[in-house]
Amino acid sequence: MAEVRAKKHLGQHFLTDLNVARRIAETLEPGKGGRQVLEVGPGMGVLTRFLLPVYGDRLTVAEIDGESVDYLRIHYPELHILEGDFLKLDLAAIYSEGGVNVIGNFPYNISSQIFFKILENKEIVPIAAGMVQKEVAVRLAAAPGGKEYGILSVLLQAYYDIEYLFTVPPGVFNPPPKVQSAVIRLVRNRTERLDCDETLFRKVVKATFNQRRKTVRNSLCSAFPAIREAIASGQTEAHPFFGLRPETLSVAQFVELTRWTQTVI
Repeated sequence: MAEVRAKKHLGQHFLTDLNVARRIAETLEPGKGGRQVLEVGPGMGVLTRFLLPVYGDRLTVAEIDGESVDYLRIHYPELHILEGDFLKLDLAAIYSEGGVNVIGNFPYNISSQIFFKILENKEIVPIAAGMVQKEVAVRLAAAPGGKEYGILSVLLQAYYDIEYLFTVPPGVFNPPPKVQSAVIRLVRNRTERLDCDETLFRKVVKATFNQRRKTVRNSLCSAFPAIREAIASGQTEAHPFFGLRPETLSVAQFVELTRWTQTVI
């Protein structure tokens, strides 16, 4: 079968550099984390060829593109393939016994959704690694204080240690993307649960960053009218973080702010 045609609507840019593919495959550190491995969007299997000899029947790939699935079945007949959308997979049902490490050259048009999916399944995904658009990788690994630090940074860093591993130039893809790429690795940290209401934590983080040019006071009072009313009536004092902007707050400080919010709303 001829090579698969890259499809723009699927965000496909096929990696052609085998050395880069090998380096990505090695980011999972065999023996650590979950005993199963799920590769997202294998395409023509440039990454698969390095994963399969290491993980064997512990490796599964998730591919939405039928043409790629046909190619993989011909060239990797022993490979376990889940044909469909990774974002719609019930990972908890598929990997009910033990965890699963996730890896891939992630489609750039859904990379944020992929990481939110991993976050939803944080109890069964000890390691996630792969290639994304460079600006997304920078955002995920960003420390507090910069413009790159945002919602994804806080929510993922609450549960994962994130490393920016290396940059990948456009020329190693077919077709070449118009952006730089980067490889990152997320390793589950020791936080089982945050010391606050975790659902409210997500709401507080999103509320503040959705109006990131405003102070924490303005964004929280806008998102939670009960806070504005409690302060106006003198029932509570403004939180010490109210004069700050969200990008200056660490995960621990967002947890503290969430605990305070719980007592007011």
